[in-house]
Amino acid sequence: MREFVHDAPPMRVVLRPGAATTATPEEAQRLGLRRLLVVSGTRGADTAQAVADALGPACAGVHTGARMHVPAEVADRGVEAARAAGADGCVAVGGGSSIGLGKAIALGTGLPLIAVPTTYSGSEATPVWGLTEHGAKRTGRDPGVLPRSIVYDPELTLSLPVPLSVTSGVNAIAHGVEALYAPDTSPLIALMAEDGVRAMARALPDVAADPGSLDARGRALYGAWLCGSCLGATTMGLHHKLCHVLGGTFGLPHAETHTVVLPHALAFNAPAAPDAVAAVARALDADDAPRALWRLATDLGAPRSLAELGLKDGDLAAVAAQVAGQAYANPREVTADGALAVLRAAYEGGPP
Repeated sequence: MREFVHDAPPMRVVLRPGAATTATPEEAQRLGLRRLLVVSGTRGADTAQAVADALGPACAGVHTGARMHVPAEVADRGVEAARAAGADGCVAVGGGSSIGLGKAIALGTGLPLIAVPTTYSGSEATPVWGLTEHGAKRTGRDPGVLPRSIVYDPELTLSLPVPLSVTSGVNAIAHGVEALYAPDTSPLIALMAEDGVRAMARALPDVAADPGSLDARGRALYGAWLCGSCLGATTMGLHHKLCHVLGGTFGLPHAETHTVVLPHALAFNAPAAPDAVAAVARALDADDAPRALWRLATDLGAPRSLAELGLKDGDLAAVAAQVAGQAYANPREVTADGALAVLRAAYEGGPP
């Protein structure tokens, strides 16, 4: 008998082309919201405005201040904007930065959140928030930041360049991979994680081959939802801790960092998590899961090394020390030397 605890938080998900402007007002009405602040980054301002226009009188304003890794001052400005608008809810339109700002606003105000993702990060499906302050990124869990509704519109991802589509998708795969060996996984999470990894791994080559395919884009969003939901239900391990330090302290780009680190983190944990590695291998239709992940990203032209992303060789030891000094669950004990070995492999970028 396998013992487990599975907690299924309430969430409504809509996935269909055109949903951003048709379903978002319906979801707001269903939740009884009448003054919504729409938040995004500057690059997604046009899409955010289209959602705001669709909301009509229910839109209380548009705030385009989202930034990567959610600096604390950006979160504070978002909370102030929501209060100044007299908002009774928030709609976050965009990638992980916009969703992160929406969560920060929900955390600071208690307002309900609707997520309209434009990338494959999967953050919208989790109750995990993150803030960066004084050069360090901290994360936490709060059911209040979990979006009440997620509106997935494949049309919104058509303009997502193929390189970012790839790294965003591998970022989502990382959520599913870590959920498979998390100490609080469950049989349902394991099924969702394996299918999420499979769906994303099959969708990304199709997106790269035909960026205008709504079918491929929709399958990638489905994979992102499954993998993100798994992350939201389980405890993060070495992979995510490495990426949080690399992003929050050293400013490396989020999705690209996940893409580079994932194969090497999985290779490190493989001896202590054989069932998880077998599940990833099945999802990728491969014998060697870490190398198959590396090959997937390589074949699709993703960055291969932390050096490419701007990390300096002299920073590796500092990252390893930070990661080894934190308390978190991981199937294999993480020492400073072990973390440094993973970082060194990711820095050089060769096959795991």
